[in-house]
Amino acid sequence: MRSLVMAAAVAAIGLTTPTLAQALTVGVSWSNFQEERWRTDEAAIRAALEEAGATYVSADAQSSSAKQLSDIESLIAQGVDALIILAQDAQAIGPAVQRAADEGIPVVGYDRLIEDPRAFYLTFDNVEVGRMQARAVLEQAPEGNYVMIKGSPTDPNADFLRGGQQEVLQEAIDAGRITIVGEAYTDAWLPANAQRNMEQILTAQDNQVDAVVASNDGTAGGVVAALAAQGMDGIPVSGQDGDHAALNRIARGTQTVSVWKDARDLGRAAGEIAVALANGTEMSGIEGAQQWTSPGGTELWARFLEPVPVTRDNLSVVVDAGWISQEALCQGVTGGPAPCN
Repeated sequence: MRSLVMAAAVAAIGLTTPTLAQALTVGVSWSNFQEERWRTDEAAIRAALEEAGATYVSADAQSSSAKQLSDIESLIAQGVDALIILAQDAQAIGPAVQRAADEGIPVVGYDRLIEDPRAFYLTFDNVEVGRMQARAVLEQAPEGNYVMIKGSPTDPNADFLRGGQQEVLQEAIDAGRITIVGEAYTDAWLPANAQRNMEQILTAQDNQVDAVVASNDGTAGGVVAALAAQGMDGIPVSGQDGDHAALNRIARGTQTVSVWKDARDLGRAAGEIAVALANGTEMSGIEGAQQWTSPGGTELWARFLEPVPVTRDNLSVVVDAGWISQEALCQGVTGGPAPCN
């Protein structure tokens, strides 16, 4: 009997030890979870981690770079095996990456660049997103006064987008067909800040504005609110993220384009990459990884996903993909574009 008990114990240890070794915990630090799109990202990350048998823990910095540092300290103290960080401030996040490196914890820089070679960079091609935004607006307004509503000054994506936008608009600017009459960063990407910036530009320009290149759907919402207050809703406005409210605005005709970055794909990739890195996979061994040099000259391993511009001409694509229901897309729309007609 004693021998049987010992044999059973050995067998149990042999069975459970590998299982325990695979029981990973991945911590996610959100910069501003109140934005609609991050809930979609979170669901995808959770699903990928659950499939891998890993545990999800998270913290919301609530748009505070100081709180984000504290949050990451707490996640590390909880014993996470990998970190996914949506950085509030690309510069201020440095000490957190250093602390993770000191503890041997791999980091995935999620959707926003972390200027550190120890962080794997996962995002969509944001320069191309900027190009797509500008192309769609320029097609609708080939001449006139343009306003550029940029993202947060602490987020490198804001400048990646702006660079792509300028590439497309430069020829029309040089030819004198369009003039940029106003430009502003949007602190923390907050719609209220974008609305205030747009209101100030409209006042300064006596409402002589023909198009707005806004860098995401949240800022586009603030812009549309400012335009509507002046009876100007309907002029071309860009965005990105495929927010449900923005897609409905496209169906209504108050927003021109939302460059759709399917957050389900991004979130799933982040979860899979975090697990792979925690299990010892080198950054170079991540599927789809490429060496990339940042504007600051830092060489990183990165993976870029492909975005899709959504306009009135292809609104059905987001319904067909299950991103939004036809009912939500077409709410308040009569005689609109397919599938709202």
